[in-house]
Amino acid sequence: MSEIKLAAAPRTEFGKGAARRIRRAHQIPAVVYGHGQAPQHIALPGHETMLALKTSNALISLQMQDGPAVLALAKDVQRDPVKQVIEHVDLVVVRRGEKVEVDVQVHVTGEAAPETVVTVEQQTLTLEVEATHIPDSVEVSVEGLRAGTQIHADAVPLPEGAVLVTDAEWLVVNVTAQVTAEAADAEMAEAEAELGIEHEASDEDKAEEAAAEASTEDAGPTDQA
Repeated sequence: MSEIKLAAAPRTEFGKGAARRIRRAHQIPAVVYGHGQAPQHIALPGHETMLALKTSNALISLQMQDGPAVLALAKDVQRDPVKQVIEHVDLVVVRRGEKVEVDVQVHVTGEAAPETVVTVEQQTLTLEVEATHIPDSVEVSVEGLRAGTQIHADAVPLPEGAVLVTDAEWLVVNVTAQVTAEAADAEMAEAEAELGIEHEASDEDKAEEAAAEASTEDAGPTDQA
């Protein structure tokens, strides 16, 4: 994964009002921290940052105005719940050769055997990889796989140097038999039949209750001595 360069301007104003002013200037407030360094409050270019963060686990090279460039990964991205615009970004410093834990997308390739359904049970896997060699995804081939096949995390091919952090027993891809139209109709008919029986039983109960009430009314009031 190539580095994405972003210009980082230091900021000295804080609080909601300052953040609004930064966003009105088409910038995004952010903080970068890690490796024992004091947190640095910065402002990032809005459009370029939005494009950069569309890439999962983007390796960002922050071009600092008052110092050397800093490599970082987005740790937390806060978005407006309605407009979905980025309001704030937390970035963590990384170094070349350093191992980091990241969630990597699972990408399924190939076609399973006819009349099967492929379900991706885990959309991502957590891997330990070098900060400068984060894969875009891990590929799982289902080519020709038959119903009943299950692929667990420890069977997923990993990039060179990557270490699986996710539980090895987690089910990642499940191949099941496709439900035929006839089987679906049969299940529907069975369900409708069961509901019909319940309705009939309910009607019978109501009839019995009505008969009991009628017999009570016919008996009239009890004679008193």
